Amino acid sequence: MENLKKTAPGLLVCLALAVPSWFLGHAFPVIGGPVFAILAGMIVAMIIGSRTVLQPGIAFTSKKILQYAVILLGFGLNLSQIAKVGLLSLPIICTTITVSLVIAFVLQKYLTVPNNISVLVGVGSSICGGSAIAATAPVIGADDEEIAQSISVIFLFNILAALIFPTLGGILGMSNKGFGLFAGTAINDTSSVTAAASTWDTLHNTGGAVLNYATIVKLTRTLAIIPITLVLAFWRTWQVKRGGAVSNGSFQLKKSSPSSSSCSFWPPSSPRSLLCPVWIPPSSSPLRSCPSSSSSGLWPPSV
Repeated sequence: MENLKKTAPGLLVCLALAVPSWFLGHAFPVIGGPVFAILAGMIVAMIIGSRTVLQPGIAFTSKKILQYAVILLGFGLNLSQIAKVGLLSLPIICTTITVSLVIAFVLQKYLTVPNNISVLVGVGSSICGGSAIAATAPVIGADDEEIAQSISVIFLFNILAALIFPTLGGILGMSNKGFGLFAGTAINDTSSVTAAASTWDTLHNTGGAVLNYATIVKLTRTLAIIPITLVLAFWRTWQVKRGGAVSNGSFQLKKSSPSSSSCSFWPPSSPRSLLCPVWIPPSSSPLRSCPSSSSSGLWPPSV
């Protein structure tokens, strides 16, 4: 009950922003609900001075509810349809995802972009925009500012693609099936894919065939969230086992030893971290602690 009282104000504010943004997204699909929500959040943040009361609810919404939403996204995937159309588009999808991730890695090195932002932008642009960012952020320990910057970049290019691609496809002389494949593999977010495909259907009177094809191709791309997040989780675990500790939620390593001030364990208590703070018993406790630790830790921790 105490937690509900703390989170209720922030939850209500997020709900008040989410509902109209959802309706506006349906009214203007070329822009999408997430963009309206981001703009509304920026305006409210400028109006409201102190956000101390709202912060617990906002944090709960941006972390827990967003993670549950990614899980629910999986229930919307029709594997039989994806298997039929996805097998034909799978080689192109794998190629575009690989190229996008490699380019993100190279640009991060040359432009000195923060590690987490480069990972989030690379995953978001190669897989499915905001959903991929939401699924990946807890795995790499990205903070709210990094998530917001990455989503802003992704949705900017979503809007440009939804506006430009139907005309570009006509100039290039694409067929209906070709544009569906093009939109499904090149546009980041599902809402922008449907907006571009719907525009093409309207311009060429295809009866919604391109929209269906592009959506299935896009959902096939969405499945790449699973292996990508698993690889990132194993990569982070491997870093910890090598003796590194994650600093400030990034992939930068920090030297540590068995005398570390925290114990690492698997499985983690939450997907956001593999190094979790644990209960510190009194020095007289007979329970086993971390070897040579400056502060002892136990599993399971007391909650």
